[in-house]
Amino acid sequence: MTNTEVLKTTKKRLSAKVQILAAVSAIVAAVAVPQLFHLLGAVSGLGTALGETFLPMHLPIILVGLLAGPYAGAVSGLLGPLVSFALSGMPSAAMLPFMMLELCAYGLFSGILRNAKMPTIAKVLIVQIAGRAVRAAGILIAVYAFGNESVGISVIWSSIGVGIFGIVLQWALLPLIVYRVENMKNEG
Repeated sequence: MTNTEVLKTTKKRLSAKVQILAAVSAIVAAVAVPQLFHLLGAVSGLGTALGETFLPMHLPIILVGLLAGPYAGAVSGLLGPLVSFALSGMPSAAMLPFMMLELCAYGLFSGILRNAKMPTIAKVLIVQIAGRAVRAAGILIAVYAFGNESVGISVIWSSIGVGIFGIVLQWALLPLIVYRVENMKNEG
């Protein structure tokens, strides 16, 4: 199979209206779902640890890219953390630009891979690596080029270790959700 065969379009392009509705839904979910995790963390005494562990903001962003394409994915990835910060103060101001970069990359790359002929779990893995690489590059640029002292380089590796359960959760949930949604479209 050649590279062009892997990236051939198999799904029809969604209308602008559907892409906008998908992006708005993903932004709402990217704000609401982490709040549920933070509420559970507050009740259980774990604070924000549940959100940092299960990465709930990532799920709707990757999902919208896989289902609605790169525009909806990138826009929702860029705006989700910003809206969340405006409404709840989370993520922190120091982490906000890096979360915006990372989630925008997740949405963009998952949207680009939407039509690729490969298992969804492979798409999710590629998206996770690409998003984390973009985030790491952003942090490295901020620290070394601009002298940013509010974020340390150690956060690049520690966030992967802390978020490993969320990464595995994405491997489990996203292929199932994409499969179910695509089968609903084929049945209906």
